[in-house]
Amino acid sequence: MIVRPGKLMGIRDEFADRPWEGPGEHWPEEYPGVVGGRDLKAGGTWLAVHRAGGRVAALLNGRGVMAEETVRVSRGDLPLRAVVAGGLPEADLSRYDPFHLVLADSSGARLWSWDGVRLSRTGLPDETVMIVNTGLDPDSPRVRAHLPRFRATDDWWSLTREEPSSAPEALILRHELPDGRVFASLSITQVTPGTYEFHDLGGHIGSNP
Repeated sequence: MIVRPGKLMGIRDEFADRPWEGPGEHWPEEYPGVVGGRDLKAGGTWLAVHRAGGRVAALLNGRGVMAEETVRVSRGDLPLRAVVAGGLPEADLSRYDPFHLVLADSSGARLWSWDGVRLSRTGLPDETVMIVNTGLDPDSPRVRAHLPRFRATDDWWSLTREEPSSAPEALILRHELPDGRVFASLSITQVTPGTYEFHDLGGHIGSNP
């Protein structure tokens, strides 16, 4: 995820066989006016926009202690609830696997990180930052390779036009596991004030053999 004041780009990495559908107002009763792609397995989203409220929330899976299987709930409800509430929603975090949640609006951007034990909150600076599964991690190969590129241009879409790779520093990922499943970058969303752009990468990364 790449964030700077007034702009957010989310690259969704997920198993290619996990069903989903593109952006829409998929939750009209519970979250009216909220737009996002929908995960058809758990019903939530990885990135939500509340147009009336001028807010965007985006989620990344984190690292740490996983929730107990008997009480675990999907992390995909967090962007939906956060974008409506304007902050981290009240929740029993012990039921969630580790995550990083960004909420951005006209007042700035905040990052909440939950590692399964501790919750931290960080106000993001007024510059371009990159958040990966290890958080704000300057030593991440992905961050070292690409953050300088995003800081050097306003045309972020041009930086995503690269071949998928399983390399640790790959921005657009495609990794085939020993069991034949594919873990890959499935879509890209860019949000700025007044614009919502979405690219489905399914035809680019291919699917399971």
